[in-house]
Formats: sequence, structure tokens, C-alpha cells
Amino acid sequence: MIVLQVNNIQKSFGAEEILASAKLEVQHRDRVALVGRNGAGKSTLLKIIAGELSYDSGELIIPKDLSIGYLEQHSGIDSKLSVWDEMITVFEHFRGQEAQLRKLEMQMADPDIYGDPVQNSKVMAEYDALQHAFKDAGGYQYEADTRAVLHGMKFYPEDYDKPVASLSGGQKTRLMLAKHLLAKPQLLILDEPTNHLDIETLRWLESYLKSYPGALLIVSHDRYFLDQVVTIVYEVSRRRTKKFTGNYSRYLAEKAKQYELDRKQFDKQQEEKAKLEDFVQRNIVRASTTKLAQSRRKVLEKTDWMDAPEGDEKSARFGFTIARQSGNDVLVVNDAAVGYEGKPVTQDVSLKLYRGDSLALVGPNGVGKSTLLKALVGDDTLLNGSVQFGTGVKIGYYEQEQANLAGNKTVLNELWDDYPQTPEKDIRTILGSFLFTGDDVLKSVASLSGGEKARVALAKLMMQKANVLILDEPTNHLDLDSKEVLEAALIDYPGTLLFVSHDRYFMNRIATKVVELSPEGTEEFLGDYDYYLEKKQEAAELLALEEETMQTATAPAATSRRLDKEQQKRERQLSRQLTAIEAEIEELDSQIAAVELQLCEPEVFQDHERVLPLQQELEQLKTTHDEQTERWVELQEELEQFTD
Repeated sequence: MIVLQVNNIQKSFGAEEILASAKLEVQHRDRVALVGRNGAGKSTLLKIIAGELSYDSGELIIPKDLSIGYLEQHSGIDSKLSVWDEMITVFEHFRGQEAQLRKLEMQMADPDIYGDPVQNSKVMAEYDALQHAFKDAGGYQYEADTRAVLHGMKFYPEDYDKPVASLSGGQKTRLMLAKHLLAKPQLLILDEPTNHLDIETLRWLESYLKSYPGALLIVSHDRYFLDQVVTIVYEVSRRRTKKFTGNYSRYLAEKAKQYELDRKQFDKQQEEKAKLEDFVQRNIVRASTTKLAQSRRKVLEKTDWMDAPEGDEKSARFGFTIARQSGNDVLVVNDAAVGYEGKPVTQDVSLKLYRGDSLALVGPNGVGKSTLLKALVGDDTLLNGSVQFGTGVKIGYYEQEQANLAGNKTVLNELWDDYPQTPEKDIRTILGSFLFTGDDVLKSVASLSGGEKARVALAKLMMQKANVLILDEPTNHLDLDSKEVLEAALIDYPGTLLFVSHDRYFMNRIATKVVELSPEGTEEFLGDYDYYLEKKQEAAELLALEEETMQTATAPAATSRRLDKEQQKRERQLSRQLTAIEAEIEELDSQIAAVELQLCEPEVFQDHERVLPLQQELEQLKTTHDEQTERWVELQEELEQFTD
């Protein structure tokens, strides 16, 4: 069943065309993402579909009885009610039915009606029909559903009586999202639903949306979220839309493949076009060939030559370099407490950072991640403990709020004032690589959007040539394309990284280890974000198993036999995993030996361009080998616990 069709929608604001021939189709239970650069027209298209914005031409087909929910990017609830009462307004129909059921119950208890078989039968029949309808529609569980959704959105029983008006802007947005989830419209439109959500809440939302009973249309810069939820991607680019099947990662792969095909076709067409133009130019003035040349010119004019695949959309292109290398020991934090005005936000923080590390600092909102970064760069938030940097360390700091940018300066002077010895043309060249060209460099910083300010801050960071980068939410305000470029630059960065981010896709690509910050202190995980999740899940399962073991220690013999079976099952699982890892380690040994053999060949080790990628491949293989070996040891130790 098709719930939405967008056919050739065109929309302009004044002389600026935002959408031209936009097409989109959503069927029941589809999970659709709209992706594209900032300003491409994604939110405009959502507003048109939601009926909040008119369109100039085209066709928008929506069934008359279709229920639509629309969460705007910066929306919130303006209500005089409490949190609980505001949520319950979604179920007014249930509350009306409840009141009718109570009324019928009172009638059934009325002696006058009870004593009249005809009236009693009529009331009983009405009550029975209403009760079944109430049950089938979920009337007996709407309060439980409300509590579950509020809990997922980080609203707990102690919050239920709080006035909505007393909530922060972020809390109001989360409450509006919760309200839409409870209403369960047939088409739910979400514009940046992951804003103001921490990682734990994001994971809950992903799980909830996977089983959502209606269709979803989503705009989001959270690529991990899109990978988990959506199955169709529409790219909004150059005022048009293009459909890709699969999640976000599949879309990237398909787009790259399509680009290569388009590039080849474009080059082939340009060759044909050049031959025709050359023929016309050489033969148009000759009497004997002028008709043939005119015919070829008509072909040139009538042919719909394709545009270059890049179109008119430029991408930022930059990289981070270092002035000099730091020592091997970059940073040691021991028993630190950080906070403000003598009040700690978090304490018992210990971590070590070595040259070449890329460390992601994770933890719930409010635990003190950004405060810790500020303490490391000397922002007077260290209350206790010690912070020691190694030799030769030069820090570059990217602040989440961009407070270090002067609003009264132009973009050009924002960089030039810090590096007055650098020629203006070089400053302009650097800004050009961050998409500030021509008169753009004369704009005041205060007039820039969040994404533009982020690019200015990244340009300043690049010019520092620091060997340690401390980054606080570096992907905030960046569109998807800019995030990809930033990731590529950081992957190639020869220095050391310490960063805080809620972008799990970014963490998976960049992090080599994760440190979890909690009220109890810190815990280190040697791997990317997915590895961190896997280890957390294993720890939770082991804890559950230990609790079950303690409970069954005094249980009857039948329970003990069940535990024995579970232990045997776990032993078999461990044995299979060990066998698989041993096979993988053997394969890695073979691959490492093959690469090392290549590096020993004279024609290879004398060629720097051939050595570099082989060396990188060798390092990656050895890293994977070490990780798998460590995993094998962990599994072997667990298996030995069963056999002891």
C-alpha cells in the first residue's frame, strides 16, 4: 500500500529554486531516509509533505484518511500540563471509552436496569462490544506504553509531575518525539530526531523504530542511526532526488559505483561531442560539406548531453599535518576530579594516551566528558588529581560551542590575525579548501551558520599543525559530506587524537580505543565503538550468569541440572569460537608472511610508493592479529573455568 507519492515537485523561494522535479514514494512500513547537504532542500520537502509549506508545481498524493506525524528539527511542546498529563492527551479516545465503560458498569449495577431483562441485555451487549473494542485497540496497556516510551526518552516517574513549561529546550524536543511515538501515525516524519539524544537513548530509539507499525520518513545526520533503521535512501542533490535501496552504508557504496559509471559515460560523451564540434568547425564553410556540417550541428544542439557527475556541488578538501612528532607517552591522567566552583562533575578519572592513539571518550550526558577535555587544555576545571603531558606535545583544541571564534571578525581575519606572517593569498587558498571562496571570506563570523562556523574552526585547527588534537563533538553542525571529508582527514592524520562524540559512525571509523567515563571512574576498551558495545554486552551477560549461578546454588537438583546443561552449551560455544579464531589467526599469519616477503623483494623495498601501502597493510594485519590473539586468550581462560 502506497502512503505517499511525490511527483515532480518544484519549489522556489523568490528567484532561488530549491527543488525541481523532486520524486519520492513511500509504502506502508517503509523506512526511508532523505540525505543531502545542508541547504539541499530536505527540510523543505518534509514541510511540503506535512502540509506546512506550499509548492509551485507537481503532484503530492496522500490518502485522505492517512494519519501523519511530523517532528520538526527544532520543535518542542508548549503546554501548561505536566509531563504525564501531556502524554496522556494522545489517548483521549481511550479515556472517553473508559468513562463510557464505567458508566455502563454503573447502569448494570442499577437495580432498575438489572431487574429489566430487556434493558439489562441491551446494556450488557453494549458493554461487551465496547470492552472488546477497547481491548483490541490497546486500551488496557496505553499507560504501560506511555511509561515505556517516557523511560526510553529518559523521563522517569519523578519527572511525571513536572510542568512541561519548566523543561529545557532539549527535553521539550524529546518529549515531542515521545508523543509522536505514542500516537503511532501511519506516516511518521522525523527531521533530525537524534538531536539532544545521548547514545543510550539513541539505541533505544533505533530498537523502537525497527518495529514501528507504520512508515517512516527521516532526515538525520546520524549515519549509524540511519544504518540501523532505514532500508531506502533518497538523495537530494542539485534540486532533484535519486533513490537507492539499502541503508546508509549501502547508499555510499552504490553512489560511488554509480559515480564511476557516470564518469566513464560522461567522458565518452565528451569525446563524441568534441569530434562533432571539430567536424562542424572544419567543414561548415566548405560548399561541398556544409550541409553535412549543418546536420552534425543539429545533432549537437538536439542531443541531451549529460552534466559532469560532480555537478555544481563542491566538497571541502583538507588534511591535518604536524610540525614535529611528540614523544611516545602523550598524556597521563591520574585520579582526576573535574567540575566547577569546587563541585565535581566526575572523579576518579585515570587514562593514558600514547602517540598514534585515537581515543574516544564516551559516557552518558552530564557525566563530564566535555568538562574533562576543558581540564586537559587548562580551563581551570581540574579539582583534584594530576594531568601530565609528554615531551614535545603541541595541542590543538576544537571546542563544541566555538566560543574561540570572534563574532565581529571577518572569516579572512579570523585566520589571518592568528597567522599575520602568512600571505593573504595563502589564507584565501586555505579557506577555499573549506568552501569559503570569493566574497565569502569577507562575511562576518557572527553571520555564519553552525556548519560554516565549524568549517572556520577546522581551518584554524589545521593551521596549528598540532601533534595532538583534542576534539569536542567535531561532527556537530557538519552535513554528511563534510563528515566524510573530516573522517578521511583524521584517518590520515599522523598525530594523536582524543575526542568526545555522539556520532557512533564517526567513532567506528576513527577510534582505536574507547574509554567509558562514568560516576565511578573510567574503563578502557581496546577497539572501536562496536567492539566496546560487544564487550559491554558480554559483561552484562556474565553478570546475569553469575547472578543466576548464585540463585541456583541453593535451588533444587533440577535447577542444578539445567545450569549444567547451560554450562555445557556455553562450553560448546566457546570451543567453536576458539576453533574459528585459531583458523583466522593462521590465515592472518599467512597474510603477514606474504606481505613481509613482498617487502623483502628488491624491486619493492627500493620503491617508496609501493612500500608505503604494503607497510600500512602489514600494520593493519598485525593489529588484527593482536586483537584476535587477545580474544583467543580471553575465551580460553573462560573455557578453563568450566573445565577446572
